[in-house]
Amino acid sequence: MRASECLDVCDQANVVVVQPSAAGRAAGGRPVWLGLVNDEDALADIAEWIRAGGPGIAEPPGVLDLYAFTVSRRVREALEG
Repeated sequence: MRASECLDVCDQANVVVVQPSAAGRAAGGRPVWLGLVNDEDALADIAEWIRAGGPGIAEPPGVLDLYAFTVSRRVREALEG
């Protein structure tokens, strides 16, 4: 986990980006952006998903669909670069 002051999507705060592990990436997993994560239940669901393997390994809990969003290519490339 890394904390960041700004991911350039302030209108979605609090933002969590779940990166796949090496195995998850090899299985096709990609970073998942979750926004408006402002309650303990959402954080617990995210933590449970990560413990189960995260992107590419485990299916996220369905409720996380409510938090998922897509970022612009510029923001994505800046984070990955």
